[in-house]
Amino acid sequence: MSEWFEEGLHLHGSGHGYAQRFQVTKEIYREKTEFQDLVIFETPTFGRVLALDGVIQTTEKDEFIYHEMMAHVPIIAHGNAKNVLIIGGGDGGVLREVLKHPLVSPTMVELDRSVVDLCIEYMPSLSDGAFENPRTELLITDGIKFVAEIDRQFDVIIVDSTDPIGPGEVLFTEAFYKDCKRCLGDNGILITQNGVPIFQPDEVTTTFRRLSPHFKDASFFVAPIPTYVGGYMTLGWATMNKTLRQHSTAILEERVVPLSLQTKYYNAAVHNAAFALPEYIKNLKI
Repeated sequence: MSEWFEEGLHLHGSGHGYAQRFQVTKEIYREKTEFQDLVIFETPTFGRVLALDGVIQTTEKDEFIYHEMMAHVPIIAHGNAKNVLIIGGGDGGVLREVLKHPLVSPTMVELDRSVVDLCIEYMPSLSDGAFENPRTELLITDGIKFVAEIDRQFDVIIVDSTDPIGPGEVLFTEAFYKDCKRCLGDNGILITQNGVPIFQPDEVTTTFRRLSPHFKDASFFVAPIPTYVGGYMTLGWATMNKTLRQHSTAILEERVVPLSLQTKYYNAAVHNAAFALPEYIKNLKI
């Protein structure tokens, strides 16, 4: 009989009484790192799956949706991004997508070196060689400290964090967002992971309230990632230039086509449509 992995993110202590289970055909690796409990396991449907502290982080089957939207939406919207900071994202998926933009030099700040090393070894398709790319600058350090102390400007900052529990909690504070704002250049864009609002509505409301004092345009865009259960996932958006999320599909297409992006989810029309928020999400921006 196969074992099962149950993710209880929306079960214990949340009041939702909901969980998802994955059939585990093989446990690939398990370790308690310096910062978190890490497990990689094989499943019949989603391929290899990474979980941290009992919460699903990414799967080989559906990772492309999340990683493509986190990377391409801000870079294409900016129009001239060259310096991109990724905070978190140790699996390498966002880095892989950022590197599809030939003029971009990414800097990645990851707290847990074990996540990088183990994903390279056991889930190599996620990074697809991105960590060996000469344009990549990888720093193993605290992202909070990095943005608080660094004297550099970035065109885009992508916060690919875990949920606001454990090591990822500090990446959802107003102080952190204020430091990110200081590190952004003209037309700079900040992108954050903001959970699934059916189950995590407070993440959307809290993030909006913490971003709004520092950015003229604070909002969200959406993407459906099957293993982030609950329908749409919200991705936070913040910038001082309100026009950057108002580009027409035609303008976006003009920027996308010359890049010949090899994507499985992202395109110009999807980019534009992602900012059309359902009413239940719009009502959380209070």
